[in-house]
Amino acid sequence: MNRLSPKVLVIDPVRMLPSLLVPLIGLLFASGFSARSYLWASLGVAGTVVFAVVRWLTFTYGIVGDRLELRRSLISRSVRTIPLERVRGVDITTPPMHRLLGLAVLRIDTGASGGGQQEGELNGVTLAEAEHLKNLLLRRAPAAASPASVAEAPPAPVPDDVIIKVPRAWLIYGPLSGAYLLTPFAIAGGAIGLAFQWGDDLGYGRAAFGAGRWLWDRPHLLLIAVLALVVLMPFAGGIMYALFNWDFTLKRRDGHLVAERGLITRRSVSLEAARVRGYEVVDALFERWAGVVRVWAIVTGLGDSETRGQLLPDVPRAVALDLTARAIGPYTGPLVPHPPAARQRRVFRAVFPWLLLALAAVVLNPPFWGALLGVSLLFAVLGVPLGLDRYRSLGHGYDGVRLAVRSGSLRRSQAVVERRAVVGWRLRQTFFQRRAGVFTVIAGAGAGKGGYAALDVSPDQATAFPTSVTPEWLAPFLKPPPS
Repeated sequence: MNRLSPKVLVIDPVRMLPSLLVPLIGLLFASGFSARSYLWASLGVAGTVVFAVVRWLTFTYGIVGDRLELRRSLISRSVRTIPLERVRGVDITTPPMHRLLGLAVLRIDTGASGGGQQEGELNGVTLAEAEHLKNLLLRRAPAAASPASVAEAPPAPVPDDVIIKVPRAWLIYGPLSGAYLLTPFAIAGGAIGLAFQWGDDLGYGRAAFGAGRWLWDRPHLLLIAVLALVVLMPFAGGIMYALFNWDFTLKRRDGHLVAERGLITRRSVSLEAARVRGYEVVDALFERWAGVVRVWAIVTGLGDSETRGQLLPDVPRAVALDLTARAIGPYTGPLVPHPPAARQRRVFRAVFPWLLLALAAVVLNPPFWGALLGVSLLFAVLGVPLGLDRYRSLGHGYDGVRLAVRSGSLRRSQAVVERRAVVGWRLRQTFFQRRAGVFTVIAGAGAGKGGYAALDVSPDQATAFPTSVTPEWLAPFLKPPPS
């Protein structure tokens, strides 16, 4: 069995200090910075070091036969066993302090736990050990056939096949997605929350409350602050996007698709190519105007697919389609348009809530009802082109190998799924869909989100789409009854 690198003893106490910061500062203030308060604070810091040493001494890991064992033993003993055949992916992350010390965090995903949780984590192995372990864990057959220890020399490296290294000039597209635009407001909100949370402990709670009250009584200054945050949105969003996606590289390595990215924290995600069942192309409204898209892989048994499954950040659409065709496979068929009833539903759903709000403003006559009425009518008018764009985005199709479904406007998504990934079909019809004579057809897939929907299709399309993809499943139900 092996232990983590001893260098992790430098990282663990530093990582635990933020949780002790407020109690220690509160202790110093409460005791008037006396000698005894400094003694207790020192004991608290020393306790974190002792705790880190105990954790390091009581944790071991190793590959035993066809499984990885993670053992922790102090008062009680726990052993976590991960069969190598269950490993779906291995991520290697190097946060700033780890990078300075030549360490990495290795996370193991078996697809058994949702919500982004991993089955196992080794926080504090050397970079060489992390790469060696990743090779052993992902090459299940060689690892299971030999009871060799983890410390053996790694196999000869195979040169990577780089599919794309995203040019840094394309980082300018990042803020178009909108995901990073709220960074200034998030930072400001977090700072305000910390000020009020720590204010009482550090003795400036009343001052923080007074400053907030002073700013609230001067709405023109508050408006200037909000406008400043709005102006900073694209700049701060661009910086955050660059930090997460710096030098984004997609490559092939030993039967895996490997995505590496990050400036301060470098992350490497490996997806087993044999388990990739398709991809999802996503673009927001501004991205669509600029002609750029993002791409996620649809993989069987992948946890935290929104983060781990990303194949490409914002890149030109033509580049994304070419790369996904080479790395996974193309979709070559057309998309079938949906019936006019779908257009009516899209427009109605985009306009009706705002008309209802405008009616409420007239009937209830709340304060500022005129402004509320004007804003509601404006958004109702804007809902017409939005609903029409949502309708134009609808589509579904099958090219003989892969099926595709597309929907959305402010966030448009087209999922391309291999025929072999389809495990079932579901037809759904709400009360309003029955009135409009349309259906939602959901292709159940043993990968990705588990199901991909073609919205508001006609009755004929609700039958023809599943029949074209899996005719053998539906043939018994479509035969005419014997005479």
